[in-house]
Order: sequence, then structure tokens, then C-alpha cells
Amino acid sequence: MSGGVDSSVTAWLLKQQGYDVVGLFMKNWEDDDDSEYCSSRQDWLDAASVADLVGVEIEAVNFAAEYKDRVFADFLREYSAGRTPNPDVLCNAEIKFKAFLDHAMSLGAEHIATGHYARVRAVPDNGGTRYELLKGLDHTKDQSYFLHRLNQQQLSKTLFPLGELAKTEVRRIAHELKLPNAAKKDSTGICFIGERPFREFLNRYLPTQAGPICTPEGHCVGEHQGLAFYTLGQRKGLGIGGIKGRQREDGTGDAWYTARKDLSTNTLYVVQGHDHPWLLANELKAVDVSWVAGHPPSTSQLAAKTRYRQPDAGCQLLESRGDEFRLRFELPQWAVTPGQSAVVYDGEVCLGGGIIV
Repeated sequence: MSGGVDSSVTAWLLKQQGYDVVGLFMKNWEDDDDSEYCSSRQDWLDAASVADLVGVEIEAVNFAAEYKDRVFADFLREYSAGRTPNPDVLCNAEIKFKAFLDHAMSLGAEHIATGHYARVRAVPDNGGTRYELLKGLDHTKDQSYFLHRLNQQQLSKTLFPLGELAKTEVRRIAHELKLPNAAKKDSTGICFIGERPFREFLNRYLPTQAGPICTPEGHCVGEHQGLAFYTLGQRKGLGIGGIKGRQREDGTGDAWYTARKDLSTNTLYVVQGHDHPWLLANELKAVDVSWVAGHPPSTSQLAAKTRYRQPDAGCQLLESRGDEFRLRFELPQWAVTPGQSAVVYDGEVCLGGGIIV
């Protein structure tokens, strides 16, 4: 129970279904916990008051050390290597469905449940049971992308009570129950950073060095503040808006986008126009691969997302060997970003994914 509306309604639904429910509030970040951006104290108060109203026990557990070792260290490594990581994916795999799951099992629990918008389906398989990870029915809130690293053992112990519901229905239930957090805003941003200024935060942990911003032709058009602060496809915050470059027919300049990073020369490359060839990719390679079923899919005609808010894009699984795979897309994909996750689907079923390199 995070103090948010989704996990609060999840606890109530489980209680209604006859489960013996215990709430666990996870504290995953301790650095600068008293700063204006850290809301963990308020979140704990919200979670505790909901637990009281719903009638479930609640306890706080501290996974800050595990988080720093398993998630944050990787986050910094990725940024240092010029990639743009997605720590929410790793947080789910390493903390919510590993540290939290292990803790729950040590308390004698049979299952864990979270407020994610996703579903689990048990399928008979050679005399046993195989577990599939499915998209949430509310496709505007589906979170299977962030859960693609879950394995069979984890899914066998997991319940997603909100998977069948629309977000609007969850809000309606919360208001009907008069939950104290019924109108609370959904949390955004990285799970441990919250709403704090990103550059200021990253500066504390990574040495950053200013360098040139160049066009593919080698023209220098500005100075960046450190390669870690920019992601492929980024349009805002480049500080080169006044440079016209390529002109449209009406005399205005096309927008500039981040297109590449060169760590060896500390150069940020920018291009003009949303459809510039440097922003489009027909294929990708992913590593650190995790398949939900424990093995690659048998069919090669699939779909994939290279970022969370993206519609499924038709693709072919060209090869999957060991810890990597390659995908070829039916249509060029925009701003495919190293460090982000490429997540593979067969219709409603999330098959797994890997880290784009």
C-alpha cells in the first residue's frame, strides 16, 4: 500500500473477495527524505488511514538498502554510459516482486497484490500450469510494459485486482468509500525521485561536463550541460530555439531534436524536423533479455513497444539467442532510445523484453 488510490482500492477489493489482507508500506529511498520533494511521510499517513478505514493491518518495511544496490546503482551506471534507463522496470523486478515478495512469504502470505493495471492468466501446460502476463483492460492505464521482467514463480504468487477495471471505476469506488486519498493525484516521475528537478538531482550523483551541440554536418549550434541530461527525441530544454537552420515555407525554422550522443567526444547531436532519418529506426537490438515464459516465443510475427505510451508496433523477432534479441519493425520507429525497454507482445499477452542497445 503506497498511499495512492490504486493500492488503496486494491486492498478493499481483496477484503471484499474474502482474503485475509495485510498492507505493507515500502520505504525505498532515504537520501534527502526531509526535502520538499519527498512525500514518503504523507504517503505513509495516507496508507495508514486507508488501512484503518478498510479494516486491514498495515506495517512499514524498509528496502532502501536493496533499492540502492539493485536499482539505483544500475540507474547511475546506465546514465554514465550515455543511455536513458527506466528504473521503474528494475524496481518492479528487484523490489516489488522480489524483496517485497520474499518479505511477504516470510510472513506466511500466500500471495502478494499490487495496484498495477495488468492481469495474470493461468494456462494448463503439459500437466502443469503456465502463467501469462496480460495487458490491463483499461488500455490507457495498462502497465504490463513495466512488469515484463516478471517470471513464472513471481506471477504464480501475484494478484492484480485492478486489471479488469477502468481507472474511472477505481476513482468512483474510492469516492464512494470516502477514502481520504480518493482525489489524490497519481504519482509521476521516477519512483524514488518524485517531482524534484531532475538535473539538480542527477548532478549530486554523477559528474557532468558541458560540451558542444552539433548538427550531423558538424556545425556547432550550442552547448549542452552534460550528456546524461538529454534523451533521444527530446525537443524542449535544448537551449538552441533561436537558431533557425532549415526553414519552412513560411520562413520559420523546423524544431530541433536530440538525435545522438557521442561519449568519446562529449558531443550532443541535434537534427531538425520530426522525420529526420537519424530519428527513425527499422531494427533494434536488446540485451539483458527476460521472457515471461522462461523461453523465447515460438512465433516471430509479434508487436513491440519501445516506450511506455506508444501503441503496439508490428514487428518480426529476427533472432533470440541467450541474453539478446533483434527486432525488425514493419514501419520505422521514432527515437528508439538505448537504455529503454523493448517489450514484446502477442496480442494481449506480454511476452517479455530487454534493454535497447
